[in-house]
Amino acid sequence: MFSKQTYVNRRKQLMKDVSKGLVLIVGNSDVSFNYQANQYTFRQDSTFRYFFGYDIQGLVGVVDIESGEEYLFGEEVDIDDIIWTGPIPSIGERAKEIGISKTGTIKDLRKLIDSAVFTGRRVHYVPPYRAENVDFIADLLHIKPEYIQAYVSTELIAACVKQRSIKSEEEIEEIEDAISTAYNMHTTMMRMASKEGTYEYTIAGTMEGLALCGGGPVSFPIILTTHGEILHGHDHSLQIKKGRMIVSDAGSENKMGYCSDITRSVPVGGKFNQRQKDIYNAVLSAQLLVPSLVKPNVKYSEVHLAAVERLGSALKELGLMKGNIKDAVKEGAMGMFMPHGLGHMMGLDVHDMENYGENYVGYDKKNIRSNQFGLASLRLGRELHEGFVLTNEPGCYFVPALIDMWKAEGKCKDFINYDEVEKYKDFGGIRIEDDLLVTKTGCRTLGKPIPKTIEEVENAMAK
Repeated sequence: MFSKQTYVNRRKQLMKDVSKGLVLIVGNSDVSFNYQANQYTFRQDSTFRYFFGYDIQGLVGVVDIESGEEYLFGEEVDIDDIIWTGPIPSIGERAKEIGISKTGTIKDLRKLIDSAVFTGRRVHYVPPYRAENVDFIADLLHIKPEYIQAYVSTELIAACVKQRSIKSEEEIEEIEDAISTAYNMHTTMMRMASKEGTYEYTIAGTMEGLALCGGGPVSFPIILTTHGEILHGHDHSLQIKKGRMIVSDAGSENKMGYCSDITRSVPVGGKFNQRQKDIYNAVLSAQLLVPSLVKPNVKYSEVHLAAVERLGSALKELGLMKGNIKDAVKEGAMGMFMPHGLGHMMGLDVHDMENYGENYVGYDKKNIRSNQFGLASLRLGRELHEGFVLTNEPGCYFVPALIDMWKAEGKCKDFINYDEVEKYKDFGGIRIEDDLLVTKTGCRTLGKPIPKTIEEVENAMAK
């Protein structure tokens, strides 16, 4: 955990940003896997961990905005718990470590919330994403579970997004620690991908093991596939064969819960053929452009558009695009090649704070989300500020079903050379991703550089 003062300061800021009422922050509990005693690996709620620190089941935090009182609630352990888990600090001892003086059981929590509800005080909470927490909050507030989303506090969401968006130096250190594990994961993948016939699950399993060796689980289920045109390729059942590219999108969480998110695309066997080089360098040129554009007060939607324009220009040189590329971008033609956004916020969540709602995190009243195919999938479009951590992940994909549909519709036919694109329907896809920190004057790529150029990738695969 960070120092006591870190959590004290975070909660103090919360009191300044929420006008009145009680702030209710529910931590996660264990969830059964296939029978009650066999449980999924525990993952703490990020909002709770940000303000109360503990990566422990069954805790609830409350902040009284008017009185300034702070509470930590949970059940004390008994001898049966101690037998299975060993000695555990009391709730009071835990509270003291994070600067909280008032504690109680879940029964005491119910009394506190009842008092607020029956006297007309507002109880603020962010959107719960687990069914058990929906039921728990609904029971606390004496409302039906189906009404939980209607009473979510947008004021509390705004306060959390405002504070969590700006990463402190100690948070950045934790993110870079997670990236160091991702470095091991991806360079190991490169070496393993040099051997034709290896199964995808062997590589993905090794990468996940390295995440665990780094102190935490993967930050999301590993995407590793020779069908890179499938954006979230979680099936790892195929043997890898020469002529295919592997898209490996993977990251880890460290002990403090901070995440990394890195993508590398490599040729099976360790050597790019000419067609692979052409598409890879097209994506790389867009990816390398982004850091030169990222700085405070720049809209990330504008950076996205600049990146797809660069990609489109490279594809035009290859004969896949035609016409004026600026017009092609404006008309949405690039959505066929890159149907996702350039990046998203990152921190305690790999898609940081998106449990609050993507538009609360990535957009605001001045920056409204587009409904254009491709651009609509951009999770972060608002102005950037110093301290933001975000991903830079352009890609190029040849999705046969999408190509067939657009071709049949004659969509963007003035910009897309369908006769040439047809030749790439067996290609798959390529994505390249790094994590960026917005600085006072620009940005920097976080972590130890992971092989990225064609020469670097081939050298890493040859080791």
